[in-house]
Amino acid sequence: MDKFRRPAGGGLPPQQNSYSRVPVGGRSEKLPGYNGTPPPPPPSHGGRPQAVGGLQMKVVSPPDNSFVFGNFLAVPEGTFVDRSNVIVNGEYVFTCRAVRGFPGDSIGAGLPMREWARWSKNEVVSVAPYDIFSGANGKVYLGSLDVEIDFQNKNKAVPQPFEQDKLTQRFIAEFKDQVFAPGQRLAMEYIGYTFMVKVLSTQVVDLGSFSTEEKDHQNLMSKDVRGILVDHTDINFYKPNGGVINLKAADNKPRVNAILQPNFKFEDMGIGGLDEEFNTIFRRAFASRIYPPRDVEKLGISHVKGLLLFGPPGTGKTLIARQIGKMLNAVEPKIVNGPEMLNKYVGGSEENIRKLFKDAEQEYKEKGEESSLHIIIFDELDAVFKQRGSRGDGTGVGDNVVNQLLAKMDGVDQLNNILVIGMTNRRDLIDVALLRPGRFEVQLEISLPDEKGREQIFKIQTSKMRNEKKLGEDVRIEELAAMSKNYSGAEIEGVVKSAASFALNRNIQLDPKKGVVFNKGEVLVGRQDFLNALSETKPAFGVSEDELENMIRGGIIKYANHIDDILDRGQQLIEQVKQSDQFPIISVLVHGPPGSGKTAIASTLALGSDFPFIRMISPGDMIGMSEANRIQHISQMFQDSYKSPLNVLVLDSIEDILDWVNIGPRFSNPVLQTLKVFLTKMPPKERRLIVLCTSCHRHILESLDLLKCFNQEIYVPNVSSLQDLLHVFENVDFLSSSEERQQVIQRIESETGSSVLGIGIKKVLFNIEASRSAKAYTADVFADMTINDIRSKPGRNAAIDSGF
Repeated sequence: MDKFRRPAGGGLPPQQNSYSRVPVGGRSEKLPGYNGTPPPPPPSHGGRPQAVGGLQMKVVSPPDNSFVFGNFLAVPEGTFVDRSNVIVNGEYVFTCRAVRGFPGDSIGAGLPMREWARWSKNEVVSVAPYDIFSGANGKVYLGSLDVEIDFQNKNKAVPQPFEQDKLTQRFIAEFKDQVFAPGQRLAMEYIGYTFMVKVLSTQVVDLGSFSTEEKDHQNLMSKDVRGILVDHTDINFYKPNGGVINLKAADNKPRVNAILQPNFKFEDMGIGGLDEEFNTIFRRAFASRIYPPRDVEKLGISHVKGLLLFGPPGTGKTLIARQIGKMLNAVEPKIVNGPEMLNKYVGGSEENIRKLFKDAEQEYKEKGEESSLHIIIFDELDAVFKQRGSRGDGTGVGDNVVNQLLAKMDGVDQLNNILVIGMTNRRDLIDVALLRPGRFEVQLEISLPDEKGREQIFKIQTSKMRNEKKLGEDVRIEELAAMSKNYSGAEIEGVVKSAASFALNRNIQLDPKKGVVFNKGEVLVGRQDFLNALSETKPAFGVSEDELENMIRGGIIKYANHIDDILDRGQQLIEQVKQSDQFPIISVLVHGPPGSGKTAIASTLALGSDFPFIRMISPGDMIGMSEANRIQHISQMFQDSYKSPLNVLVLDSIEDILDWVNIGPRFSNPVLQTLKVFLTKMPPKERRLIVLCTSCHRHILESLDLLKCFNQEIYVPNVSSLQDLLHVFENVDFLSSSEERQQVIQRIESETGSSVLGIGIKKVLFNIEASRSAKAYTADVFADMTINDIRSKPGRNAAIDSGF
């Protein structure tokens, strides 16, 4: 670190020798082809103007090209010290050169300077002296400098390679002791060629309290701040995206065509909740591409060529692929939808695949390992690259397309400069050969975001509201993230849009006479707007509340102690699946006689679990489905239940799902085998599932050898005694007095000759509702209906009533 020591005597850095190179000729405005986009202003770090305010001066052209190629700002003689630093508008620092006879109210700035600072000619700016050492705490000298370089005129580009060491020598010789900041642009002449240079990032060295024995090296550095270029600054040259310069690779330098821009930041991508996924993508697909080709060659490895992103819709697969294309310093990505590859002409589909790889093949033949990365993004990959032999069209086109992609990605003439990114919701439909190493070997599931991820997404989606002061102070992002379980990124975006619509609608009135009346007022999106939006926007992989609540309209009537025992046992199983590592799936059979309340019990347990994913499979969902479609429906339901950390799946009337018919007997064996597999199949890692199945005929499941698939059985009996019936009356507030209720009980016992009731709770509630709708004699109507139900039962004892 001694090479960065501040020169003895302090003060400003040593002055550069007077500029003696002969100008190239012409004025600075005659530099053709420079079309750089204006960068953001540099960060403010260290140093300060030596005077408050500054001179108001007009921006004009410099006297000649020596100012452009030397990166000097021309100032009138006597205004500022020659070759000292000045700061313009409090942001942009330059080294100035005093010019005799230059207009006293003007400064001369070349085109690169004006592009960087976003100045127009004749614009008035504030210019003041600048001391970089004041307040910088020693962090003033550049330890490293990353720059982007390319020909100023691409039409005059040459194929000869340029050595980075010689470019570094020239750069330091021209610009030594000048101050540089990220985003700065300048022109440089080298062996007769004109280059445009853009500063990507800087790193300054802390000399204020340096001790090699006591200080951590990283703590001595500050990144992306202003610093002075010195002889020992490490300069890394990079080829820009679409650049034509041929930079020769060096063993002690990073790749000249860097995959990631040195100034790239992951937080700038605008994607939340996918930190772990991005780390995996970076490690598997891009880490090897950052190193020089020689280092990778010594390891004996090849780069990853295929990346497959799969998962539920709306989780950000397409967004990730799009942002990866932006973050990489590569050729413009080719984005294609899967079906676009198909062509009606023979061989046309295969030709479309070959065209995607044509540019990469041509460049790889010319430049080899130094060629740029070519990215091909396939959306809806499963639409074209299905399992070979699975199509029934007889043409074989689909199989040929798969074969063509395999040959291009991992054929005899392998390319090392391609990255194919595929996206799909159905990985199971893709040909297995594409999923092997060398093809789409990195397969990453983009799952539903967790609470931390949802919080990040909400912050990103509401950032504009927050910055513009349109977000209410009562809005807590943490609360919204906790309330939006199983919402995908796209659904969270929909929630924010819906909340904004509620806020906008407050200022709009629909008048029958005047039409739409707009009341101008401040639009502020508040907490209630987000709550309304959450109620309006339901997640695709959330809780089927309407369907489940429909099964328990009257709630659970605890007419006997065994109802509490059943609910407690179910809750214990739910807690077990939450905590157990040994049993991530628990299958429970809830059985009992018809109408005993099995579905209501299962639905209550499911809703009470507070799991983010709750679904029901019922026979009504499969009306009109073929056997294959029923299997696909069941399979899809179980696959969806693996996408959330905690899941509940309710299978209502499992014997009806199996198409059981007593005559024969007959049932669907393929559906039976499907259920046997899924009731015992372990879910993916970090996923938990509890399956609640209801059945009226346990003996049927026993004969089908299905009982072994259940971890636990819960029996739900009928309303067994007249005393239980009395508790039902009290719970639903049936009849006006206890004497009237006792009379009904006594009449039922007298006419049936038994205190055993043996009727399902569903039938009891139906009789209560029917008697309430009668015009008179409510108690007698209920008694008559109940007595008739008891007499019509096929047996009068509890053994028959047990359902076996």
